[in-house]
Amino acid sequence: MKTLRFLLPAVFLLAPNSAHPQGQREPQRPPDGGTREMLISILIPSLPNAPFTAIVNTEWIRQFADGTTITLKNRRAIARDTAGRVFQERRLLVPDDGKHDSPVTQIEISDPISHAFYICVPQELVCQVEIFSAPEPAIPPVSTAERKPGSPGPEDLGKQTIRGLETVGARDTMVIPAGAIGNDRPVLTKREFWYSPQLGVNLISKRQDTRFGTQNFELTDIILGQPDPKLFELPIGSKVIDLRKETELPASQAQAPN
Repeated sequence: MKTLRFLLPAVFLLAPNSAHPQGQREPQRPPDGGTREMLISILIPSLPNAPFTAIVNTEWIRQFADGTTITLKNRRAIARDTAGRVFQERRLLVPDDGKHDSPVTQIEISDPISHAFYICVPQELVCQVEIFSAPEPAIPPVSTAERKPGSPGPEDLGKQTIRGLETVGARDTMVIPAGAIGNDRPVLTKREFWYSPQLGVNLISKRQDTRFGTQNFELTDIILGQPDPKLFELPIGSKVIDLRKETELPASQAQAPN
C-alpha cells in the first residue's frame, strides 16, 4: 500500500520519563529492532470502458510457532469509471471482533488521462499528487501442461461464474529451495486467482506462505456501470502538495482530477 511520504505524522517510541534521585533524567534509548510489514492487495488496473464499483474484503491470518493465531480484516470501497480512473479507499486492518473500527487512512485517485495520482488523508485535509503511469494489467499464469496437483508450477483451474461474472482460475505453486533465503528447509508457497476478463481484475485472490501466513482478498457488492462521479473529487478544502512541481497549491487553485 502506497503511503504519503511527507504528509503522515511520524510516531516515535520514547523511553519512560522517570526522575533520577539527583534530579537527572535517565538517558533515552533508541527504539532498535522491530519490523514493518506491507500487505499487497488486489490490483485495480486503469482499464477504460469497464466501469464498476465494489468492496474489497481482506483477511490476513498468521499462525506463530507457539500456536497463537492473529486474524485481521477490513472492507474498503473501490470504483473505476469509463475513462479508466480508479478510486480506492485504504483502511486499517483490525481484529474481526466487532469492537474495532477500521478507519479510512487514505483515499487514492488514479487518473490515466491527466497522468495524475492523488493520495489524500481526509482527516488532515491534505492531498499529494504525483505523476501516474498506468501499469499493464497482469493476467494470472495458466499452464496447459499436465502436472500432479500440488506439485510446483502453474495449474489451470478452469472456469466458474462468481457473482454473475465469468472467471478463469489459476494456481501457482512455488518451492523456495533450502538455503536460498537462509531457510534450513524448503519453503512452499501457493497463490490462487479467479480472474474476470470482463473487469480485468481478480475477483478472488489467495496466498499461502509460511513466512507471511494466509492472505485472502475477495471482491463483493459488485455493481457494473458508471460510479458516482463525486468519488473522483478531492475532499473539499484539501490543501494539495504537487510533487510534480514541488510547490504547495491552495485547494481553490488545484486542478481537480475530474
